[in-house]
Parts: sequence; C-alpha cells; structure tokens
Amino acid sequence: AGMLSALVGSPLELIMIQQQRKGTNILATTWSLMSPDIARGFTGAAVREGLWTVGYLSIPPIVRNFMRTKMPDIFNTDDKARVPAALTGALFACYLTHPFDTIKTCMQGDIERKTYGGFFDTFNKLYADKGIYAFYRGATFRYGRMVCAVFMLDKLRATLGPLMFPSAYKKKKE
Repeated sequence: AGMLSALVGSPLELIMIQQQRKGTNILATTWSLMSPDIARGFTGAAVREGLWTVGYLSIPPIVRNFMRTKMPDIFNTDDKARVPAALTGALFACYLTHPFDTIKTCMQGDIERKTYGGFFDTFNKLYADKGIYAFYRGATFRYGRMVCAVFMLDKLRATLGPLMFPSAYKKKKE
C-alpha cells in the first residue's frame, strides 16, 4: 500500500519541487510536466513510501507489545510503551528511507537532467561527491519529525480502529 501511494505522491512532489524552483503557477508547472518526466523520481518515492509504511504500521505494535510484556512495571500503559515504539519505528523509517528520498529529490529538482540522470546515475554521483554521508543530509531533523508522526499515527490507529472496524476488534469468546 505504501508503494502504491507513490503513484499519487511522486508526481505531486515533482510539481511542488518544480514550482519552488521555477516560480510558475500550479497549472503552468503541471502542464509543463505532462510528459514522461511526470514519473521522474518514482522509484525513489515508491521505495521510500513502502519502507515508511513498515516503519509506522508494523514496528510500533511489535515494540509496544514487547515493552509491555518484558517490562510491565515501567511500561504499564500503551501510551508509555508507545514512546520507545515511536522512536524505534521512526528510526527504521527515517534511516532506511532517507537515501531513497534524497535520490528522488535530486532527480526531481533536476528535471532538465543537467546533473542527475536516472536513479543509479544519481546514486553514483551523490556517492562520488560525499560518500554515504551524501544520502543522510538533513536526516536528524527528519527523524525528529517522524518520531512525532509515528507516535500520533500509532495512537490514532489504536483509538480509531475499534470505532471504524468494531468487528475486527471484538474479543473472541472462549
């Protein structure tokens, strides 16, 4: 599901980045990208969104349950256990997705392909420039934002899930 969201997210991010670069209005920017260029950066966006989805949907419940089971005196509520769960989910999501987001953003910012070609060309140029560090510029701030997002999304899932899908949350009778 996360990767599929890139079908919408990637073109929208491309339009936003090109609007910021060129100062054109949304219609002119969108019209100028109605070509195969509209898919520029899709691979990076799809991988980023897939890994982000794992980071905010899969990891927090696992970590939260682990903390509640192994340290019930410290983590005696889901909200207390949600803090390390959000820290861990965001850590996974941020540091695995950031290189893909960096490649995507470089590609989408260079629609004319003056510096960056395709996905692997962009990877090679970034790595040649600054090594592995080129892929993690700004990651610390992104991690902080993701911790907050993972915490809130996990809390919303736990709160709204039973309201929206009550049959999925019914206790099984023994």
